[in-house]
Amino acid sequence: MIKPIMKDVLFLSQKAEPATPEDSQTAMDLLDTLKAHENGCVGMAANMIGVNKAIIVVNIGFMNLLMYNPEITKKVKPFQTEEGCLSLVGVRKCVRYKEIEVRYQDVNFKEQRQKFSGWTAQIIQHEVDHLHGIII
Repeated sequence: MIKPIMKDVLFLSQKAEPATPEDSQTAMDLLDTLKAHENGCVGMAANMIGVNKAIIVVNIGFMNLLMYNPEITKKVKPFQTEEGCLSLVGVRKCVRYKEIEVRYQDVNFKEQRQKFSGWTAQIIQHEVDHLHGIII
């Protein structure tokens, strides 16, 4: 189900609770909402649809990747950039890393480790920040 985008900064600044298999409907809603906004959005965190759980979805070009409880375990090559967000107006400066490694649980809650670089790495960092209550 497509959900409205959360704009309440107090809600968005809360740290997300760990996701469990009972949160699968939230994950599906998040995927539906990202699909509905694909013309102007490449990733979303569950708090952006009003659910304070550690779930993100990221467009990786050919598909949308779902991650439960993602944790960035390695960051390499910092750079300055500007980003926007559906939950905010305008763009803001931030530091991102060109290469990251992420530990997460997949759609079946199986533990995964994966390296990402470039644009995909940047999107994941933005969404993981949401889970920590960090708004660009």
